[in-house]
Amino acid sequence: MAFLDKISLLHAVLIAALLGLAPFTPEPHLVEKLRMLAAGTLTRPIDIFDLCLHAAPWALLAAKLLRVAQTR
Repeated sequence: MAFLDKISLLHAVLIAALLGLAPFTPEPHLVEKLRMLAAGTLTRPIDIFDLCLHAAPWALLAAKLLRVAQTR
C-alpha cells in the first residue's frame, strides 16, 4: 500500500487519461479492445496484451481512489 501512497491522485488521473486512452484518434485502444471483448472477437494474444496494457492505468487509478477513500 505504500506504493499507492507515494503516487499523488493528480498523477494517477493524468496517467490514466494519457496512457490509458492513447492513441486518441480515431478511437482509444481501450474502447476498441473493450468492444472486441464484448463482441467475442478478442482472441489474438497481442490484442489481449494491448487490453491489459491500456487498462492498467485505470486499475491504478481505481486502486488509488479506493486507498484514498479508506484513509479518510
